[in-house]
This record gives sequence, C-alpha cells and structure tokens, in this order.
Amino acid sequence: MEAVAIVFFVLLLLNVPLAFTIGISSLFFFFTTPDLSLTIPVQKMMASTQSFPLLAVPFFVLAGNLMNATGITSRLIKFSTVLTGHMRGGLAHVSCVLSTLMGGISGSACADAAMESRILGPAMDQKGYSKGYSASVIAMTSLITATIPPGVGLILYGVTGEVSIGKLFIAGIIPGIIMMFFLMFTSGIIAKKRNYPVERTTRPTFKEVWTSFLESIWALIFPIILIVGIRFGIFTASEAGAFAVVYAFIIGKFVYKELTFKGFIEVLKTTLSDNGVILFIIMASGIFGYNIIYDKVPQSMAMFITELSGNKWMVLTIILSFVFVAGMFMEATVNTLLLTPIFLPIIRSFGFDPVYFGILFMTIITMGGMTPPVGVTMYTTCSILKCPIEDYVKESWPFMLAVVIEVAILAALPDFVLFLPNLVFG
Repeated sequence: MEAVAIVFFVLLLLNVPLAFTIGISSLFFFFTTPDLSLTIPVQKMMASTQSFPLLAVPFFVLAGNLMNATGITSRLIKFSTVLTGHMRGGLAHVSCVLSTLMGGISGSACADAAMESRILGPAMDQKGYSKGYSASVIAMTSLITATIPPGVGLILYGVTGEVSIGKLFIAGIIPGIIMMFFLMFTSGIIAKKRNYPVERTTRPTFKEVWTSFLESIWALIFPIILIVGIRFGIFTASEAGAFAVVYAFIIGKFVYKELTFKGFIEVLKTTLSDNGVILFIIMASGIFGYNIIYDKVPQSMAMFITELSGNKWMVLTIILSFVFVAGMFMEATVNTLLLTPIFLPIIRSFGFDPVYFGILFMTIITMGGMTPPVGVTMYTTCSILKCPIEDYVKESWPFMLAVVIEVAILAALPDFVLFLPNLVFG
C-alpha cells in the first residue's frame, strides 16, 4: 500500500481529478500484486453501486436542486431575516439561521455556501461588511448542513459503515442547532466590535414571525416528514429520497407555482452532473476499499493508534485530528468513503457508538472543505465573493475555533448526540 499511497499523493499534487486519482492509484495496487486478478477492480466498481440505501443519494441531490429552484430559498431568507434581522450584523445571523434551515433542503455544504454567496454576499458587501468576514460567515455556517438532515454525507457514512441512516438523521439535529448558536455568538461578537449594521430597527412582532413562518411552512416541515416517515417505517431512507423528489416537485409546481419547464430542465442537468461526479467517486472508492481490506490497513491502523495510546478518548482525538488534516487536502465525499471503513472498526472496538462518532466525523470532515490548501467550499465562496484567500484565512479562525469547541463539547457529552435517536428509536 506504500506504493499506492505515493501514486495517490503524486496524482493529487498534479491536480488530477479526485475520482481518477483514487481509481488510478487503486488499480496500481493490482498491477503490483501478482496474486490478484484484474477482473476484481471491475467487479468492485460495479458492486459499489449495487446498494439499495445508496439510491438515497441521487434522489436527495435531485430534491435539493428542485427545492432551490422553486422559491423555497427566498421564503427561508425572509423568515431568517424576520427572526434575526434586528441583531447587530443581521445578515451574518441570517446566514447562520438560513444554513440551519437549508440543511434540510440542500444537504450539501458547498451547495449551501454557493447559494448564500450569490444571494447574501452582494448585500453584505453593500452594508460595509469586510469580504473576509462575509466569506468566513457564509463558508463556516454552511458546515451546519453536515449534520442537519438529510445531509448527503450522513447517507454515505451510513451506507459505507452499515449504520442506521434514520438514527444519523435524528442524531444530527441537536448538534446542528448548537452549532448555529455557537456561530451566531461568534459572528455577533465580531459584528458588535466593528459596529456592523442591523437589518431591522425593531424586534419582530409575533404576527410578523407567524406570517413568515406560514410562508415557509412547506420547507420547514419537509425534514420532519422525512424523519417521521423513516421512524415509523412508512419508507426507508432510499424511498424517502424518492418521496422528497415528488414532494419538491408538487410544492414547486402546484403550491408555489414557480417551477417552470425551463427551470426543471436546468435542475435535471445540474443533478446529472452532481450525481455523475458522486457516483464515479463511489465506484473508484469501491476498488480502494477492497485494497485496504486485502492489505489489512484497518488492523494495522488500529494497532498503530493503540500503541500511541490505550485511552479511548485519546484515540478518538487522534482519529478526529487525522480526519481534519485529511479534510484539508481531499473533498468530504472522498474522505467519507475512504476513511469510514478504516476508522469505524477502531472506534467500535473502543466501545463508541457509531452514530455518535458519525456526527463528530462528518462535522470534522466537512470542516476540511472550509480550510486551505484544498478547501472546496472555501474556494467556492471566495471565488463568488471575489475575496482574497488570505483575507478569508485571517477572518475565519474565530469561527473554526467555535466549531472545535462545539465538537469538544459533543465529544465530552455524548447525550447531546444520542438523546434524540435513543428517544425516538429506543
């Protein structure tokens, strides 16, 4: 596997697309191992797509794109502004609340950051917010979508690690809300220090909140319908994805009446592109997964980490630290598929709940996308806002510190993660 790792990092440094980097380096393992048949990579690529729970991914991607094209986003922005517009640095708080609400729609940090950069970015610029602050707020608040259901990352983790997707969805709700408050507190301190403006001069009245809530009701109840449906066996996680598509289409076409034929075609094109990339990475990762099992990498890693420390909390810290560093160089989807089969057996052997670990794991992995040198979400946000990377890096550290503190609290107090799934599923 040493030679495979060298090929992998060489291709990564040459900026070869990640799916090809994984696939080529994984194939190299077969060329350097005479005992293995070259038919195995083909079989593993095909087998990696033959998973029923995996059907949830393309369905939820399509549902998220549909909802973004149906006016739901604009209604959620209005609702978020009503709730938080009276606070100092109101647009930053709008971003925090909007990401929490959008987590149940987009399911993707990068998609959420791109959407908010286009909609909130220009407004923040006009209000006098620094570009580094705007980019940091929008990029870091998109991290909330990593745990708020139905995050695509949680689905991939559940499929790869054979962990209940329904439990993961419910477990992510409280951590996502806690993260929202941590990021609101951080952005509020900075906004107050710099005297950034408020969006509203008065607090919202009950009538304003209620009216805005009713306008957004179809978006707000969507995650609730999914969780209730999965919990009571009305549909599986995969069938929930299909339901989400039908739900988004009906709301967009017949309730809000904003989904046009042209818009629907654009949604399909975007979805085909998104799913093509994801599934190609999954297929390439199928070969990689076989390689690490054949070469007993999980056992070797477990032995190495155990030798460093026998304390389970230190082991958890070491793993999460490694995951964070990996996230700085590779996209979250890739890391989820590659690292889950390596670290989850170790975590289980130390007695940690895989649902609890999954929430911490996906938070840290996704945060890698907000950090240099290869943070996809960071580059997406800075590109749209025309923000220099050095300005982003300088202004993002308080938000990263807030997330690290939140993860430390969740790690020390597992009940914040496991309370809801234990309550709902028993």
